[in-house]
Amino acid sequence: MNSRPLLLSALILASAFTGASAWAQTVGGGQAPAAAPAAQPLGGPVVPGVCLLSREAIFANAAVGKAASARLAELTRAAQAEIDGQRPALETEARALEGQPDNAANRQRRETLARNWQALQTQAAHSSREIDATRAKALERIATEAQPVIAQVYQAKNCGLLFDRGAALGGNFANDLTADVVRALDARIQTISFERERLPQQQPAVQAPAQR
Repeated sequence: MNSRPLLLSALILASAFTGASAWAQTVGGGQAPAAAPAAQPLGGPVVPGVCLLSREAIFANAAVGKAASARLAELTRAAQAEIDGQRPALETEARALEGQPDNAANRQRRETLARNWQALQTQAAHSSREIDATRAKALERIATEAQPVIAQVYQAKNCGLLFDRGAALGGNFANDLTADVVRALDARIQTISFERERLPQQQPAVQAPAQR
């Protein structure tokens, strides 16, 4: 068994946290995409009773969303550090085995190293799922806090319909409630506290015996 693929396994570990690190940039949905070239505004008359709202902008701009994003980034860094702390010993063992003769003792060492790499990869994937669950729960809490604020602003603006701003291709956005909701939400709550969600470890699937 060649130890070189074991060294390459270190690259796989980092990929488990790629998504989690992006999510930690903002609770509202990851890093903001590059701004598209400004299109000619369509404008037009204000449609009475039709209002718009961007939930993503609320999560990204409200104080509670920024606080949750910072906390999620902190938890993600801690989870990554747990994995990174275990890698040097495995990498050192893999380098030590390079070029060693294929005898019984070295085969045993390589098999043990392979199992340890696999266990660390499994741990990294599990930690990534926990960060994902933490983000989802934080979003749910912010949405719960925002709902009565949205209803209040909706009524104050005499809205009869509310659409997602991101689904609008153009028009008059005078009835966009987003900024008002952010201000009202900031007055209601500034931050939330939460810890990393802990999920049960997934058990490996048991393969059914082959039928004869």
